[in-house]
Amino acid sequence: MDNMYSLSFPMNLGIGFDEMFDRFTRITDHASLHSQGNYPPYNIINESENESIIEMAVAGFSEEDLDIEVDGSKLTVTGNKDVKMDDAKYRHHGIAYRNFTRSWALADHIRVNGASVADGILRVYLERVVPEELKPKKIEIVSDRNLLSNKVVVEPEDIEE
Repeated sequence: MDNMYSLSFPMNLGIGFDEMFDRFTRITDHASLHSQGNYPPYNIINESENESIIEMAVAGFSEEDLDIEVDGSKLTVTGNKDVKMDDAKYRHHGIAYRNFTRSWALADHIRVNGASVADGILRVYLERVVPEELKPKKIEIVSDRNLLSNKVVVEPEDIEE
């Protein structure tokens, strides 16, 4: 068990996963370089097997202050509020009106269906839509003779030049 602690061992468990591991590496590298902290707080709710909702606390931000963008497999929510400093002499200043950008990596076949904001909560509706050709299918087992007899074979002398 020399390679028990090797980080490359998952690569040997399947075929065609190189892109997935490269993508995972890019995501983790991006996350460590651009740590977003915990502002604004958010929830991810699984409504069903294929539907999720991201809820984000955006008190003080109007629809006009919020921007939601999907670029490839990246969902970004930005809050930009033009806060003018007033001349008030605060006894306590505990409400932070700070702008934010928060991003998530979207898995393959995730579609953003829309968004709504009410009572200081932004909701972004997500759905996983798997194409028919990628859904599991049963493969019928038949004899070699049946498979070979159904093939169309074109002989080289049949091709017109």
